[in-house]
Amino acid sequence: MRRKLSIFLFIILGLFIFMTSCNQRKFEGIRTANQEFYNLDIEQMNGTDTHKMKLNTGDILEIHFETTYGKINMKIKAPDDALIYTGSGEEVTNFTINISKSGVYSFFVKAQNAKGTIHIKRVNKDIIS
Repeated sequence: MRRKLSIFLFIILGLFIFMTSCNQRKFEGIRTANQEFYNLDIEQMNGTDTHKMKLNTGDILEIHFETTYGKINMKIKAPDDALIYTGSGEEVTNFTINISKSGVYSFFVKAQNAKGTIHIKRVNKDIIS
């Protein structure tokens, strides 16, 4: 009876280790971020990353978002929590977003066995004029 219990516990422990190792958060690459840009050069990523930027009305976000393999999803939320962008970096890779309301914007990235690039640059409306 003890042997069966030991085998059962060993199997449960092995399954637990396997399940937790498969869901490990991992990031290999380069992450740089401040109030002017948010860049992820992803060699391998599993998990999530977030960033916040204070933006002003009239600012423009220049975005390059490309998924090379795996799955990367990005969401950008306005200060009122409204979703202003959601995508996978597979369809359109270069685009801009015009900021219509000043405040703190949130960026959420979720990746599964992924490689890719996310470059978001804040362009001040006064610099363009």
